[in-house]
Amino acid sequence: MTALAPDASSLAAARKLAGKWSGTGWCGTALWGLCKGSGRTPYQTIVDLSGPAFRCSCPSRKFPCKHALSLLLLWSTGTVGETSETADFAAEWIGRRVAAATTPKKNRVPNAAVARQRDERVAAGLAELETWLTDQIRTGLAQTDRSPAAFEAVAARMVDAQAPGVAAALRRLPAAVVGRSNWPEVILGRFAWLRLLLVAHAKPDTPAAATVRTHIGYPMAADAVLAEPAVHDRWVTLGIRTGEEEGLYTRRSWLYGVRTGRWAVLIDHSHGSPAFTDEVPPIGLITESGLHFYPAAAPLRALAPSDSAAPTPDTGAIAATAGSGTIADALREFATAAAADPWLEAWPVLLRTVVPIGRAGDWLLAEPDGTAIPLVEPTEPWRLLALSGGRPVTVFGLWTGRALEAVSVLAGGEFHDAGRVADTAHTALTAGPEAASIALLGTARGGAALPPLPGPVGAAAAALPGTDAARRLLDATALEMSWSRGGYVPVHAELPAEPAAEDPRPVLPCAAADRLVLLIDSRPEYLSEWFTAAAPHDYRAPDRLAGQLLEFAARDTGLREAALRLAGSRGRWLAGSIPRWHSLVRRDTAQAEPDAETWRLGRPPERVRWLAALRHRDPAAARDTLEAAWPRESGAPKAELLAVLSDGLGPADEALLERALRDRRGDVRRTAAGLLARLPDSAFADRMSARVAAWLKYPADGPEQTAELSVDIPETLDEEAVRDGFTDNTVEFGYRWNGHPDQSAARLRRLVANLPLSQWTTALGPPDRAVATRIDDRFRQPLFDGWMDAALTQRDPAWAAALFAAGTPSNAAILRRRELFALIPAADQARHLVRLDASWLSEIESLLPAVAQPWPPEVARHLLHLFAERARTAERRPGAPGTGPATHRSLLHTAARHMPPDCEQAAVAVAGRCTDRDWAMAFDLLAHELHQRSVMLEELN
Repeated sequence: MTALAPDASSLAAARKLAGKWSGTGWCGTALWGLCKGSGRTPYQTIVDLSGPAFRCSCPSRKFPCKHALSLLLLWSTGTVGETSETADFAAEWIGRRVAAATTPKKNRVPNAAVARQRDERVAAGLAELETWLTDQIRTGLAQTDRSPAAFEAVAARMVDAQAPGVAAALRRLPAAVVGRSNWPEVILGRFAWLRLLLVAHAKPDTPAAATVRTHIGYPMAADAVLAEPAVHDRWVTLGIRTGEEEGLYTRRSWLYGVRTGRWAVLIDHSHGSPAFTDEVPPIGLITESGLHFYPAAAPLRALAPSDSAAPTPDTGAIAATAGSGTIADALREFATAAAADPWLEAWPVLLRTVVPIGRAGDWLLAEPDGTAIPLVEPTEPWRLLALSGGRPVTVFGLWTGRALEAVSVLAGGEFHDAGRVADTAHTALTAGPEAASIALLGTARGGAALPPLPGPVGAAAAALPGTDAARRLLDATALEMSWSRGGYVPVHAELPAEPAAEDPRPVLPCAAADRLVLLIDSRPEYLSEWFTAAAPHDYRAPDRLAGQLLEFAARDTGLREAALRLAGSRGRWLAGSIPRWHSLVRRDTAQAEPDAETWRLGRPPERVRWLAALRHRDPAAARDTLEAAWPRESGAPKAELLAVLSDGLGPADEALLERALRDRRGDVRRTAAGLLARLPDSAFADRMSARVAAWLKYPADGPEQTAELSVDIPETLDEEAVRDGFTDNTVEFGYRWNGHPDQSAARLRRLVANLPLSQWTTALGPPDRAVATRIDDRFRQPLFDGWMDAALTQRDPAWAAALFAAGTPSNAAILRRRELFALIPAADQARHLVRLDASWLSEIESLLPAVAQPWPPEVARHLLHLFAERARTAERRPGAPGTGPATHRSLLHTAARHMPPDCEQAAVAVAGRCTDRDWAMAFDLLAHELHQRSVMLEELN
């Protein structure tokens, strides 16, 4: 359905119309409905599913309009019921279509007078074109106006002369020369191509006459083509390309005859949208049929009869196709076709056992012996490399005489699209630099001598008739281009030293792979859940996705390692082959355990993972390894390596952590202090306890009563206090008192943060009583901030719950309530959330990110209940501010991402009971997203 949309905005608008339909139904191939618009009368929308064809009473100029797209989307979800009869307004339109289709077409009898008149117009127009071409060469291409407007003026004259093919060639020239340093060679080559066409048109009795008329733009009726003898074969589709120009979509489908070895291309057009009326088999499928070829010296374009058999997969035929064609064969086929049709710009070729190679910015296809031809640079060059993995594959493409435009690749028994090319205006019709230099200055200035040409071309050029230097230069250029394109000599290339290693893991299911592509392209918010669900299966991605995963990993640091593991050995090989991805190379995931080589030579993330794995197995060995390497470590990874000691932290780690307290990096010192604070018997804890005794005073009456804390922190600190980090400057410690920086408040926070929470419990009582301690307002904020730092560092749920319940006295600390809430046990989290009513939806939204995902069922049900309450409020008070779903858009979006997927039916039930249209649509969308997530998770199994 989405492929029918003329643009993305139409599809987005169509999705919003789901709740505006009435009178919908379908019967046979007719689909209809009434859509409420801005006026009083709803729009009548009809779709003929056999086309598809569309009709709507709306004034939209897009085709199909958003109403037709919305009706198709509804029908595709099964919400449009089938009826026994077609609605009257739909039956009338469908009937007219059937009548028009069954009315026999009248054969058009060519009118000799009209044909003669056209020939005269074409001849007159081409004569003017020849004069214009030679004038440009005489005066010099340096003087030529290369703007689109200048070429459009000449092209418009060719349209008036009924030579649309020549006009199209002229219109393509500005795009072909913009930004190119060799633009004189491109222009001269195209001018020589046109000059050769003009000369051939003047000789109507040659075997190439039909080909010349085709290039000029003479039309040929489909009936005349179908009257040509049919070529019966089993035709396999090897490539499909769709392009658009000024609202006209053109689809080219290349077929290969398995038995005859012939090529054919089917060309279809569609105005406004890529909704082509004729279907072609997908790439890799085979159809048994007879094709009718357009008359030409090198027949290629064909028509397929309407009664062709249904396409079928045939692995035997695909294998036979894959076994034909070498580079030498391809060059020979092109030379033969170009000899018959020298205006040919490209010819389809099939190359077996070729390896894509990237070399110093150039892309090649090489056979095992090193014979290679250049590729037109693809937009995504990694796609070919990913599919091959350094091994031979079969490539179908269009050979232009100088480079191959890859269209599809046969790898692993399946055909894949090779992707678009980066240079869409690439042309092989380029003149030699010597001839272009003469044309740049102009033959009127540069003399009449021809440039040096290869032996056979030079002899033929010398024998050219006429004395006009401009015409001779154009004719000689045409000869040289035909000779060089038809006689292309392959280059030699070195193949990759090592192909990608085999990955023994199971392949990601096809549906899940397609889903992953969709999520990366348009729904990245669901990727975290997708990777989490896929991790237990330990899939490897299909080879075709390796490049997309690397591209994603390069920009997303959070999911980078998961994406790289999914890309597997093919992704690792591909990252090593493309310089900008070298930083993404990871160790071989097929190895059972990383070896010590990873610690010595691995990248920072690999070294951290290696040390963490060793720490988990053997804490002492990990500590010794880090201690031995500590003097050589530097940069941001140093703190990450030190943090690994948190797993199995014990007294034996104290010496290294004390050493880290003297490090020059602040993040390293803070990490060390946080770990030492978790060691209650450490020297660091003793020093902190001593400072508490010296700097803080509270009653010694015991924990039975609320204490009052007084603070007396000295302005000058000793060396030990400096080493323990009390003078480190951080942004969040920027307290002020009476308009001046308050160093004592910052030092109090650091002291509290680095003290074991058990000491506060001993002195002040349980956490819920301790947080009620009275203290001067100047120090209340840093005291609470320090307690929160300690609770988060020491992962203490009791203190987190007490601090969360007590509230927070500063804006900076309010932002950390979510972190405290995350430490609270899941059952307590759920109890707190379900106690909040609809007036606390903002609070709920701020806390939900701390809840495990998917959310607990009771939390999800409570949130649905609160949404339903808001919907009922909107029903009672239509239009009242804050009652519509737009107010809670972000929370609804979060719910779609994190509610359990099995809440879909509950959302559907709420939508069914809701009478407010906006809320009903919001619940429908929520149910749809939950359903998509459910399908997404099922696809992984």
